[in-house]
Amino acid sequence: MALVVQKYGGSSVADLAAMRRVAARVIERHNAGDTVVVVVSAMGDTTDELLDMAGELTDNPPAREMDLLLSAGERISMSLLALAINEAGVSATAFTGAQAGLRTDGQYGQASIVGVVPERVARAVREGSVAIVAGFQGLDYDTDNVNTLGRGGSDTTAVALAASLGADVCEIYTDVDGLFTADPRIVPTARRITSISSEETLELAAHGAKILHLRAVEFARRYHVPLHVRSSFSDKEGTWIHTSKQEDTVEAPIISGIAHDRSNDKLTIVGVRDQPGFAARIFSLLAGAGVQIDTIVQDVATAGNGFTNISLTIPEGDAAAAQEVLAGAKEELGISDLQFNPNVGTLSLVGAGMRSHPWVSAKLFDALFQAGINIHLISSSEIRISVVVDDDRLDDAVRAVHTAFDLDADQIEAVVYGGTGR
Repeated sequence: MALVVQKYGGSSVADLAAMRRVAARVIERHNAGDTVVVVVSAMGDTTDELLDMAGELTDNPPAREMDLLLSAGERISMSLLALAINEAGVSATAFTGAQAGLRTDGQYGQASIVGVVPERVARAVREGSVAIVAGFQGLDYDTDNVNTLGRGGSDTTAVALAASLGADVCEIYTDVDGLFTADPRIVPTARRITSISSEETLELAAHGAKILHLRAVEFARRYHVPLHVRSSFSDKEGTWIHTSKQEDTVEAPIISGIAHDRSNDKLTIVGVRDQPGFAARIFSLLAGAGVQIDTIVQDVATAGNGFTNISLTIPEGDAAAAQEVLAGAKEELGISDLQFNPNVGTLSLVGAGMRSHPWVSAKLFDALFQAGINIHLISSSEIRISVVVDDDRLDDAVRAVHTAFDLDADQIEAVVYGGTGR
């Protein structure tokens, strides 16, 4: 008998037929003797539809009202799933994020969970009921206003509940059979990953892999919550994400997978004075404007001229703010030009095994060379190498690198049952 937290994404509860299928899966687990807590996302495209309706009414909606509106999608899902399970003869009780004891930091639209006291959830399961919790939301400690956790936040809700309840496993149900060595929409021969470390998963999630919310992986690693990513449309074993270094083995693959990301733009700051304090001022201005930064590359100053260039990749939604704040400080900083390129994408090669294999970078760059793909920027960590390339060659780059590192399966393994990959 185990305590299991299950999370079902929007494609898994997209309509009433899907809702009944999930209800049957939950009931089967409950009847097998496990204690089950379920976290649900909004049905299908509900969140996008709510955003569209709000946009029809106003161009400047108050953040508080938007969070209250967007939290409604998950509340609909939790109530319908509870109805379906109760109708089948098994007791189920639905809870909003607030009722489940999730407290947040007050940041509308992108709140962080700062505390979980799931007393009502624990009481419900002790009494033999299945607890159904609305994902993506919590209650601000200071104001008692509803906060949402950002896209993919239901993953974080599930992991936070699993940690606070001492669950044996947190199962993340999606519409593919786990994590794959690359996006199967780009690489049909991508292989399913049976086991991967949380460290590698963090790198993949941070650099474009969409299966898991980044903060959910961070939460799982911090509180040692075992994660099992699998499909709600099949009974296949998925991908286990382990959080303990003791579980790493010497036989671990050199490369675990490839992530790609089209959501960043490239900005080059030309003519930065190569003197102490100027880079600090640039990044202080960007931070003050709320600009997030992924990659930073600074050129070596040309001999004798005292100036250098700094290139950044930033989220496309932050590009306008970055250009505006830096343009306003051009004279102060002595910047000669700002060069903006939105037509780029990032490929990230991830694997804990690359720590002890120095030939990995050589093979990566040779694969890109053989495919005729130019590299704009390069960045790396201990277990990751990322390259920025032209957006229209990104898919070619992923396929070329996937093949170069022998990641292709002999036959197609990946099936996207629901069409969204979440």
